[in-house]
Amino acid sequence: MQQTPAVFLDRDGTLMEEVEYCRNPAQVRVFAGVPEALRQLKHAGFKLFLITNQSGIGRGLVSENDFDAVQREFLCQLGAPVIDGVYFAPEAPGQPSPRRKPAPGMLLEAAAEHHLDLSASWFIGDKSSDIETGRAAGTRTILVLTGYGRQQAGCHPDFIAESVIEAVASVILNSVRPAG
Repeated sequence: MQQTPAVFLDRDGTLMEEVEYCRNPAQVRVFAGVPEALRQLKHAGFKLFLITNQSGIGRGLVSENDFDAVQREFLCQLGAPVIDGVYFAPEAPGQPSPRRKPAPGMLLEAAAEHHLDLSASWFIGDKSSDIETGRAAGTRTILVLTGYGRQQAGCHPDFIAESVIEAVASVILNSVRPAG
């Protein structure tokens, strides 16, 4: 079976405004231009996956129902369905987990379930843990300077972008398209 390239995306601070332990759908604000940028990736042949740590669940600050409500609002603001899967790690920091970023577990799960080519894939996020996750899974990485991006000293992504819009342009420009 042919493998497909993917773009893995952090949600909070990358695609939408950072809200500490967001549990209220009214607080969801997708950054301007993100829906169109994600549609460009889909048009270019990428599958798109959200990869998000949600430690508020493990800390007892956010319920899974809260997460689901926020996620529904987020997807509603994106408009047309562009996200192929959502993977989240509910564990709090310090709890052992092969899935919680910077561990690559969520990417490896998505790759196995959706027949993804990690070497042709990308991870876009606003934290060093996003970059470490992408590297550990064998993807190329882009740090966006939204959210916590400007505070990530010592982070070594393949590319740095002001926003997801700029990151998407880099992905499309720097990806090899399959022949045909």
